[in-house]
Amino acid sequence: MKHMNPYYAHETDDRPVVVFGNMASASLARFVLEHDTPYRIAAFTVDKSYCSTPQYEGLPLIPFEELESSFTPSQARLLIPMGYQRINSVRRERYESACARGYDFVSYVSSRSSHWPGQEIGRNVLVYEHAILQPFASIGDNCIIRSGAHISHHCTVEAHSFVAAEVVMGGKTVIGEQSFLGVGAVIVDSIRIAPRTFIGAGAVVTRPTEELGVYVGSPARRLPKSALDI
Repeated sequence: MKHMNPYYAHETDDRPVVVFGNMASASLARFVLEHDTPYRIAAFTVDKSYCSTPQYEGLPLIPFEELESSFTPSQARLLIPMGYQRINSVRRERYESACARGYDFVSYVSSRSSHWPGQEIGRNVLVYEHAILQPFASIGDNCIIRSGAHISHHCTVEAHSFVAAEVVMGGKTVIGEQSFLGVGAVIVDSIRIAPRTFIGAGAVVTRPTEELGVYVGSPARRLPKSALDI
């Protein structure tokens, strides 16, 4: 029996979900949707060049470029749980391609996370167990918030970002779009993280960052490389 997740109490759309991917992130997304949401998973999809078998985990595996031949936008919604490859640009490209083709998306908010009624959570968002979203925190479209992350009051995580497990953000922090925050990173209060910033695991960020910067250490320092090189 599924765990009853109050976040979906008013869900009325019964279209099945197609999950993008044929690796661990897709397997994890399928598991949590099947056990913690009302959604039914109908298939997986992946770029045609990676579609080497007709099935993944016992479900159809459909080339993303040909998805409409099996599931039109009126027949299914998508979830794209991909990781942070190329500073989240791969996930962003697939998301924007699906949007342009008319697809809708589901989001996953764990029943074991902490969040508040009316909280702004975008499309194609995954919020995993024990993540904390305090009042007035908001999550943009196409973001992943991993388990145990603490997003304090009045924080903003802009679209296409990835917040790894156990990240801690002080109040009024702004995470610029398409940024990556590594495991256990700490962002102090009222800091602005520039778009497409890469924050390494365990870094402590005490000052605003620069776009495409790579930051490591405590206190965090910028390395002489671009986030596109990670």
